[in-house]
Parts: sequence; C-alpha cells; structure tokens
Amino acid sequence: MLLQQIQIIESKMAAVLNDNQREILHDVLSQLAQSDYGAKDDDYLEMFIAAKKIEGCSEKTLRYYRSTISTALMAVNKAIYDITTDDLRLYISSYQERSGASKTTVDNIRRILSSFFSWLEEEDHIIKNPMKRIHKVKVKKTVKETYSDEELEMMRDGCDTIRDLALIDLLSSTGMRVGELVKLNISEIDFNNRECIVLGKGDKERKVYFDARTKIHLKQYLEKRVDDNPALFVSLQYPYCRLQISGVEIRLREIGKKLDISRVHPHKFRRTLATVAIDKGMPIEQVQQLLGHQSIDTTLRYAMVNQANVKNSHKKYIG
Repeated sequence: MLLQQIQIIESKMAAVLNDNQREILHDVLSQLAQSDYGAKDDDYLEMFIAAKKIEGCSEKTLRYYRSTISTALMAVNKAIYDITTDDLRLYISSYQERSGASKTTVDNIRRILSSFFSWLEEEDHIIKNPMKRIHKVKVKKTVKETYSDEELEMMRDGCDTIRDLALIDLLSSTGMRVGELVKLNISEIDFNNRECIVLGKGDKERKVYFDARTKIHLKQYLEKRVDDNPALFVSLQYPYCRLQISGVEIRLREIGKKLDISRVHPHKFRRTLATVAIDKGMPIEQVQQLLGHQSIDTTLRYAMVNQANVKNSHKKYIG
C-alpha cells in the first residue's frame, strides 16, 4: 500500500536528512497520500463509527464518539493528515479551560481521540498517530459511596408500594444496571432458579441472580398487577407503561429524600453489591462476571474495601 511505501521512504531517508528536511519530506508525502485516498474527514469518522459498531458499542456510545470526534475536528479545522500532536494538545487544553470540565471528562475526550487516531494509523489512513504522546490525564481518586445495611433496610421499610420494594430488592441483590433492569420482561425471570438473563452494554447477555427475599416480593408485585404489559416493571398508573430509566431514578430520589438518605440512585446499588461481595471473599473475577465488566480494573474501581477489615488484617498479618 502507498502508506507503507511512504513509511519505508521516510525510514530510509531519515539518516541522510536533518530535522527540517525530514519534516518537509513528511509533509510532501502526506499530501501525496491524501490525494491518493481522496477521503474526507467525515468519511473517516463514519468508517471509524462503523468499526466500533461492529465491535458491539451501544448506540449511546456511538453518538458520544461521533459528537466528541466531530467537535474536535471542527475546532482544529485541519485535514486529518495535517493534524499534529500540538494541535490536539492545544484543543484538549483549551476545551478544559473554556468549559471548566472535570479531569474525568477531559480524559474521556483524550481517550476517544486516541482511539480514533490509533484506528486511523492501524488502518493505514494516516502515517503517524498524533495522539501517541498525549498521555492519560491524572484524575484524583475519590472514595465512592455505598449504601450501609441500615440504609438498605430503611429504603425497604420506606417503600409505599410493593413495586418499589421489588425494584429495590432486585437492584441490590443482582447489581444489574438500571438500563438492564428496565429492559427486563416478566417472561425472562426464572423464579425456580432465582436468576434472569440481562442485556448489557454492547448487547452482551449475562446471567444475574437474586435472593429469596427478592423472589417473594417480585411474585407479590406481579400478582397485584392488573395490566397485560410484558415489562417486568411498569408505571403505577394507567396506561401502565414500561418503566424508564428516568422513572426509576426519580422514584429512588424521592424515597431517599423522604428518608433523609443522601445520593440515592440506581448505580449506588451496583457499587454496594461489588463492595459487599469482595468484602465477603468473592473472587474478583467472579464479581467482574457478575457485573458484566469487560475489564477487571473497572470492577476494582467499583468496589470499596471495608476499612475495618483492612485494620483487622493489618493486626493479623503485620501486628
């Protein structure tokens, strides 16, 4: 391919050219490659999105990728072949200053741009990845909150409806994502084995398990239903529509406010389950499978180690 030939030319000429001459040669050869391929930036972006779609990324993730990359390319305002490390570094820095975005958000942008330009390089659409020298943004690690046993019992006791009780039980015993919960249908619940299959990120299926208390409350909730909606959780009033993510979040927030429990949201149940599981000795690989994480590092970030157990272990092993 032409790009491979260009790389060979640059490699062989490197020893006989000075820095300025090598830069001129690179520019000339890059323009040659660009005229040869004739693709526009939008074409490259769509090809990248198509590749990510094949890999199993969700529509939400694809929209985030497209928006982030498109915004960056418009701001830099150069052809992809001409974009340099300095261009991208300046864009990321100015974005952070202009928007006041958190370091986590800025690093997400860096990560997405790095993925895009790495793909361009791997597919021989560009000669050199300009993101290689832009390193991960250092983000301050904060201890994520989990629910205490008392808070979980308070929420259960504070439920006004059997639906809310069943919902809280299912979230806390399975650790499923709220997006997975609202997709569930009644027919997908295996009460005999106390398990169900959820559709996670990237349309990946996995099996999750619930406890006996959840089974009892789910059955009580379903027995009181007067609708024929196949959804596992529906709204409390006619026409009994499938409960959406926003509906779950609003209801949990209301319960938390009534009981004076801070930051009540669905994801906190997931983090709590991971923490409790690891604290009780479940192997991290099994927790990873339970939560449906692709990387074990993600699981480790979810789970907070019980400080009391750290202290006891220190006494046991160190003195």
